[in-house]
Amino acid sequence: MIDYLRSDELVSPCFVLGDSLNVLACLPDNSIDCVITSPPYYMKRQYLGGGIGLESTYQEYIDNLLKITKEIYRILKPTGSFWLNVGDSYKNKQLLNIPYRIAIRMQDEQRWILRNTVVWDKMKGSMSNSKDSMGSEYEPMFHFVKSKSGYYYDANSVRKKPRSAQVKNGAVVSATGVSGVRYKRKIELSTELTEEQRENAYKALEETLERIKRGELSDFRMVIKGANQRVTNGNTTNLSGRAKELQEKGFYFLFYNPNGSMISDVWQIVPEDTQGRKLHFAPFPEDLVKTPIILTCPQNGIVLDPFVGTGTTSYVAAQLGRKSIGIDMAREYLEIAEDRCLEYGSLNNGNLESYI
Repeated sequence: MIDYLRSDELVSPCFVLGDSLNVLACLPDNSIDCVITSPPYYMKRQYLGGGIGLESTYQEYIDNLLKITKEIYRILKPTGSFWLNVGDSYKNKQLLNIPYRIAIRMQDEQRWILRNTVVWDKMKGSMSNSKDSMGSEYEPMFHFVKSKSGYYYDANSVRKKPRSAQVKNGAVVSATGVSGVRYKRKIELSTELTEEQRENAYKALEETLERIKRGELSDFRMVIKGANQRVTNGNTTNLSGRAKELQEKGFYFLFYNPNGSMISDVWQIVPEDTQGRKLHFAPFPEDLVKTPIILTCPQNGIVLDPFVGTGTTSYVAAQLGRKSIGIDMAREYLEIAEDRCLEYGSLNNGNLESYI
């Protein structure tokens, strides 16, 4: 497995049979670019090979999972990301809030930085027979990093394609129809701008319209003091930098990236239903893995899944040209994962190396 980490030639997924905690302990510090996993949920299913998920209390379950996340923190590169999908459970008719208990303890006890909580909208749910609670059709997926900045993040790879600015009747019009005429009128009518602020606002607006024309921006919004506009993040200057800028300059801009807007933190993905369910029943879908890999794992990076099951993470990593390591306690699951990855033709001409 260490040779696999160091090799530039081995690109097929590496599968390891064993307990995740023990296997992770064998990996060197700062060696993995991206970790994506969905561990067994508490008291949901009995998986082959045993492992976590069937503890007598949810506290014990969380303690065991935190031992894994501590090792992941050690082996993850400073530029790396950790994506964790965990579902919740009921006990004594009470929803336990397990995912959020885990996330908070990771932040408080292990120094993880939570960048996003993605809501996985499964768009369909299992039939609920409950007469006093709603059916559940979503799960959280947490994005953790080790440092506040400097982690690998290819934002442009997942942006929504923007509409283009246009020139109509000689006037520059943004992607959403902003021509600047309305803002010029608001600058003119504002009774709170000083003459210097008014002059600077006209000048800044013209410069922004030129940037739109050159394609440096696709869209913008302008907030002007005294124009009856709501200030982004509130009006309190000691809390809002925007409010302070408005007070001092008399205006500020909101610029939209010409490459498009970032995707949101709500992902509508139907649960996996293409794999056989005789041995493994988790609905972890391929589409839930694709965005994290594209967004946070470089082309020459290594993806790791410490609860790989039937190999969804490794399969997607292979499709996207990334190396991967998948760990599981069940030989039967890893054999399915191997066969599944072998179906993807570019994997070393079908000669998948096994570390079982």
